[in-house]
Amino acid sequence: MGRFVYERNCLVCHGRWGDGDGELAKGMIPKPRKFSTAIFKYRSTPPGFLPTNEDLVRTIRSGRANTSMPYFTQLSDREVRAVVEFIKSLSPKWRKPANYAAPVPLPEPPAWLSKEGETAAAVVKGKATYSLVCATCHGEHADGKGPAVAELKDTWGDPAKPADLRTPALRHGRAPMDLFRVLTLGIDGTPMATFGEALSEQQRWELVAFLGTLKPPASAPAARP
Repeated sequence: MGRFVYERNCLVCHGRWGDGDGELAKGMIPKPRKFSTAIFKYRSTPPGFLPTNEDLVRTIRSGRANTSMPYFTQLSDREVRAVVEFIKSLSPKWRKPANYAAPVPLPEPPAWLSKEGETAAAVVKGKATYSLVCATCHGEHADGKGPAVAELKDTWGDPAKPADLRTPALRHGRAPMDLFRVLTLGIDGTPMATFGEALSEQQRWELVAFLGTLKPPASAPAARP
């Protein structure tokens, strides 16, 4: 069943053998995931390790904002689980126990993060941290236009444009826990590093607080007839 679901829903982008070279892949930015390399951007496991089944299910069900990866809510749970197993057959990495790791336990968001009037000091500190560790890539205004952009490449040698952090929807999700997870675990295959050791837990939550204040870019005024 997994192969059947893959061929009907995934092959046209990800390719017959999961090499990211499907018929519709040309011109896609970002390019479809290469399942043959078993490098996955969004996971709950430590950097460099394979994602869990639930990580893959979440991506299939939810899709990825600002990409060509849609959400597949029309698939049954059985179909989703089957295609996950088929995807895992496309790389030998899944057959090596050393590539597996348990999800990294993450703390619940601090109580102050959801209390209006208690985040001001954290936002100020988070903004300072952003300027030090994020602005080089994501830009002073969090628009994805930092000075290092032209040099950034992913593992496959393709341009790796940093996210515009002001957009309403981010690929990994915009909830505080989603932001904290990416700051903690990084994004494999991209220049987005893990800050799980470089920044303290408090600093990461302060950075989450600051990112939560970013406003979507103003839309251009409608042209007059």
